[in-house]
Amino acid sequence: MSTQFDTLLSMAKVAATKAYAPYSNFQVGAAIHTRNGQTFMGCNVENASYGMAICAERNAITTAVTESVQPGEIDELVLYIDRPELFSPCGACRQVISEFMKPDAKVTACNKNGETKTWTVQGLLPDGFSMPED
Repeated sequence: MSTQFDTLLSMAKVAATKAYAPYSNFQVGAAIHTRNGQTFMGCNVENASYGMAICAERNAITTAVTESVQPGEIDELVLYIDRPELFSPCGACRQVISEFMKPDAKVTACNKNGETKTWTVQGLLPDGFSMPED
């Protein structure tokens, strides 16, 4: 793996420690890298009304948006799940990821055992919904 990946994984691990997950005890951290070298992280934030929870991936992306990151500028996303299993992003996250990352950009999930799985955005959401270009 690359130095960029190692940096993002370290950031995702830190973000996971900040997760607010009192209902599921499922701490997830995410870190993203943009084409111009910026990095952002996010963690999952639960709510008693489960549908109101925000996943780590969307949290990291919305944080980047507050710093003027635009669709297509995120080139890598790394997730850290503090469990022995590996999980892929949920459907809502896949849609947001596809809006802000190019189809060939990498998304990697890592677990506490050091196992990883990498997808492209296109692999996570083939034939995903998108707005027509002007």
